[in-house]
Amino acid sequence: MNNTLHLLIRKIFALSFTLIFLGLAAAILISLVVSVFEGIASDVDIMQIFLSSINTGVIGLAVFELALVINKEYSSNKEDEHEDDTIATLRRTMPRFIGTVCVALSLEGLIMVIKYSQLDLAGNLYYPVAVISCTALLLSALGLFLHLTNNHTVST
Repeated sequence: MNNTLHLLIRKIFALSFTLIFLGLAAAILISLVVSVFEGIASDVDIMQIFLSSINTGVIGLAVFELALVINKEYSSNKEDEHEDDTIATLRRTMPRFIGTVCVALSLEGLIMVIKYSQLDLAGNLYYPVAVISCTALLLSALGLFLHLTNNHTVST
């Protein structure tokens, strides 16, 4: 009975968080479309509109990806599996999410480089270099984590 209650609570929370993040992703997508149309209607530079749209779209994708990961990992019945195997769960979920975050950060850094180049603000290139360097560090940390946990076996 206790295990059934635990699984029910787990499913309810997984569904709740999945719906919250899907709602946020939908709101970000709607905001993206509205800002593109408002920018076009107000004669804002089209390049600026699309650069900010890419940034917003990738953030929406990351939130959507988080909703998918939560739904996949926490709403299934795992009575016979080892639910406490945190490392195996992280090895399944982290690469997709961290990969999406790295794409978002890389795009943000590249957008900053383009923006600063267009505005002749070469002295401010420290910021995009820092963002891109942190992205490389995050991706390297993910690779190190995957390498160090490669031989992880579930003890029975």
